[in-house]
Amino acid sequence: MSGAWRLVVRLLSTTIAAGMIVGVAQQGIASSAPTRASPSMAWVVSSAAVGHQRHDLWIRSPAMGRDVPVTVLHPAHARPRGTLYLLDGGGRKTAVSDWIGDARADRYFGDKDVNVVLPGGQGAFYTNWQNVDATFGRPQWETFLTVELPPFIDGRFHGNGKNAIAGLSMGGQAAFTLATRRPGLYTGVGSISACPFTTGVLHESQIRAAVIRDGGDPTKMWGPWGAPGWADHDPGRRLRALTGKRVFLASGTGVPGPLDQETRLDPGRHRAEKIASGAVLESSVNACSTEFARAMRADGLRPVTHFRAVGTHAWPYWAQDLTVMYPVLATGL
Repeated sequence: MSGAWRLVVRLLSTTIAAGMIVGVAQQGIASSAPTRASPSMAWVVSSAAVGHQRHDLWIRSPAMGRDVPVTVLHPAHARPRGTLYLLDGGGRKTAVSDWIGDARADRYFGDKDVNVVLPGGQGAFYTNWQNVDATFGRPQWETFLTVELPPFIDGRFHGNGKNAIAGLSMGGQAAFTLATRRPGLYTGVGSISACPFTTGVLHESQIRAAVIRDGGDPTKMWGPWGAPGWADHDPGRRLRALTGKRVFLASGTGVPGPLDQETRLDPGRHRAEKIASGAVLESSVNACSTEFARAMRADGLRPVTHFRAVGTHAWPYWAQDLTVMYPVLATGL
């Protein structure tokens, strides 16, 4: 066989093999074979189907340098649909998002025509950390969530290229930061019981306290007090980036209500303590959320707000807020 013919056969073999790989990937979402498309894209390390409309994945992130747990809720059909990225708050985490265990998001989205992407593990404000931290390492969440993950989700789960992002508490702050830093990626953004601001003594102190509570060093995240990194991640300084988007904010006043009696308690923790700490925290984020809403309206934006007369920093309220928030964001998907 001549050199020219050998080249033709090699090219044909490569083309056929590539076609077979694509064909296998398109036959079903449940394929768990680890495939890597390019050095800058995420790829599946393992995939487990939990029913017909949920997949628990471990996804390799080149930016993070590790495998990241991600749950994807999705319709059973193969028609194109939008995607909602839903972020957790702080605290101790497992590989499955608290939105599943504490808010039963899998049930709520069971009849919704949308992909819902729920990262697991420690969120660390879902940002790119500047330096290595003894607890968190050097997370590169922004790159993972905004560069690596969207093309993977769209390709594997029939995404139509339209995305929204939302979260609670720490995740709500991060949702606004990501939406204002990457405005072309999202049609909507929402927060529940969160403070979007990052600058100023009070706001920076609250973020630092949350990182320290989870075992990290906030200086490794965005730098020392008042450093440029804190301003670079402040949605309040990029309000114009929210123009044309669906924007939603919710919080309670911190006044306890009936749902506080339904809150799941950690072992050894008393309900009175849980309610008291949740009341103080929710009062703080409520003041910040209303301040952020005023700033948006002063800048000509029209956010949808759901500021409840009662409610502490607790899951029973957040589960209800999800059902109010999603219809707002869905109109852009």
